Amino acid sequence: MDEPTLPMFDEMSRSHWVRLRTLIVLRWIAIVGQLAAIETARHYFDIELPVGLCYLAVGVAIMANLVAILVYPENTRLSEAETTLTLMFDVAQLSFLLFLTGGMNNPFAVMILTPVTVAASALRLRSAAILGATAVALVSVLAVSYIPLRSASGDVLEMPEIFRFGFWMAIVIGVAFLALYARRVSMEINSMSDALLATQLALAREQKLTDLGGVVAAAAHELGTPLATIKLVSTELIDELEGQETLREDAELIRDQADHCRDILRSMGRAGKDDLHMRQAPLDSVIREAAEPHRDRGKDIRFDVAPEAGADARQPQIWRRPEVIHGLRNLVQNAVDFSSTTVWVDARWTDETVSIRIADDGEGFSSTVLGRIGDPFMRARKSAAERGKRPEYEGMGLGLFIAKTLLERSGAELAFANGSDLFATPGDRPGRSGALVEVVWPRARIAADIPDGSRALGQNRPIRVG
Repeated sequence: MDEPTLPMFDEMSRSHWVRLRTLIVLRWIAIVGQLAAIETARHYFDIELPVGLCYLAVGVAIMANLVAILVYPENTRLSEAETTLTLMFDVAQLSFLLFLTGGMNNPFAVMILTPVTVAASALRLRSAAILGATAVALVSVLAVSYIPLRSASGDVLEMPEIFRFGFWMAIVIGVAFLALYARRVSMEINSMSDALLATQLALAREQKLTDLGGVVAAAAHELGTPLATIKLVSTELIDELEGQETLREDAELIRDQADHCRDILRSMGRAGKDDLHMRQAPLDSVIREAAEPHRDRGKDIRFDVAPEAGADARQPQIWRRPEVIHGLRNLVQNAVDFSSTTVWVDARWTDETVSIRIADDGEGFSSTVLGRIGDPFMRARKSAAERGKRPEYEGMGLGLFIAKTLLERSGAELAFANGSDLFATPGDRPGRSGALVEVVWPRARIAADIPDGSRALGQNRPIRVG
């Protein structure tokens, strides 16, 4: 069974980077601007407007924002389709408001460019093109169909037809130009991001090979004398066992195997070997390896590895990926840092999923950061007590951000919660009262199960540096 490869970030994955909170904030800004424009037009310029319908259009946007805030977590990131629909709603809402307020005679028609620019920066070409075409179609309708603006005296406020046509043309060209411009810049930034990621991966592999070379060199140095002694003694035995063919063959075998050991060390020293046995391990072994650096830090780390009810009792073999180990290690570190005495690491599996839950008996996640876990952020300055408790912690959320990103790239879904009410009294708090982090993989993404346990893994392959 071949280990699944880990793809680089592509255009599809980047379309899932748009935070719902960002679009909500932009919509609030638009709502405030729309209300200010309506009231200014009514009271300062004495323009007659269909006020009820105008406030209905703005009210729909307000309701959409309130529903998004109440239903979705603060750090929700939208999918391609969700982002497209959200921006499509903004285009439609703004177009309806423009229809009520003069169409292309309204200078705020230029605001139709905002959602198109966001789409060109964050979405795939197909979705951005659909949104841009929708915006152009709606602007074209507004050029010929709208409720005219009227002054208090009943005069119709309209631009000359040639200016209205020119304004429509400017918006259509602006949609195309800004979309292409934003998309080009976004692609350049993404290409640079991929280049930096590729550089980091190359440096990490080089470091791994360097460390391997050091270990092999030390092994070759330490084993050189014993192997030379074995070869010397076996050669002397071969000479002395003349006529005793059975014993002589055994001595020749010992000499040949000593030479083979020497050749293996030389081969590993030149290129290294990708040990297939080290690429996968039992679930229990992987989580213990991840937690190993933090087991001697004065906290009790308890492991519980067992199948779910009705699942196969055999422990799954999982891919021993660096991103999985590093991600779990960061989560265990966070639990150890903030626990009082104990950290629990529970692993469960079914025929469909593999899950790991990490809990502690600390104070749990702060309510101010629980909604932003997984995003890097700057924390307020720590108190002296906090600095004394965890002097190495810089408070940027980067550890959890890195862990969440790495584990999600391996196919996992993460959930963060607290084991009890933050305001509960010490007597009412359960043992696992602190932070809870649950990591769940589809079994097909993480397990390296081999149906026939007797099948050989194959010969180790050389690690290619170039």
